[in-house]
Amino acid sequence: MAAWLYGGMDLGPLRLQSRSSLVVDLLLLLQFPLLHSFLLGGKGRRALERLLPGDLGKRMISTSFVVAASLQLMALFIFWAPLGGFRWEPSGVVRAAWVAVYVGAWIFLAIAMWNAGLSTQMGYLGWLSVWRGQEPRYGDFPTSGLYRLCRHPVYFAMALVAITGPIWTLDHVIVAVVFCAYCVVGPLRKDARYRLRFGDRFEQYKRATPFFPMLTLTRKAQR
Repeated sequence: MAAWLYGGMDLGPLRLQSRSSLVVDLLLLLQFPLLHSFLLGGKGRRALERLLPGDLGKRMISTSFVVAASLQLMALFIFWAPLGGFRWEPSGVVRAAWVAVYVGAWIFLAIAMWNAGLSTQMGYLGWLSVWRGQEPRYGDFPTSGLYRLCRHPVYFAMALVAITGPIWTLDHVIVAVVFCAYCVVGPLRKDARYRLRFGDRFEQYKRATPFFPMLTLTRKAQR
């Protein structure tokens, strides 16, 4: 993902005619947000449970989910068929600064995942629960680190990663727009799940913590 976004989404092996490329890319774009959202819901979790026999499937839900998400992202980027058209890339000092921002976005994403809980974000919570012979412990919703500034730093970081790649093509524009849209819609669904699971405690946190970091800065400026 890092390499493809850096290179303007034209690093893949597929080179198709424009109409075929459009169909393939549309399917690749749709499969990630739709399946990702489905697997986060109740029916999706039950489908993940059935991938492995008995209690193993239940304990490995978080791992199965991360594996599925990883395969989805790999498919999206590796099999993306470039549409062609315009290509723009900065040079000199501007390029160096742009690349620095892009690297910073990935560092921000790593910190956000750390604050969210690496065992869940990277999927090894399931393996740990099987190793220890116990049910997985998902814990509370995160409120420390970047989660003091906003409710959804992982989604915010993903949007930053999508829009800070230095080389811009029509393909990059399309991917960035779809990713940014999902990084707004996805957290709304997450808020709803947390509201059902944690009730008033999450509502209090939600009222005190803005959706994305820039809203924190806006709020402070208004004060």
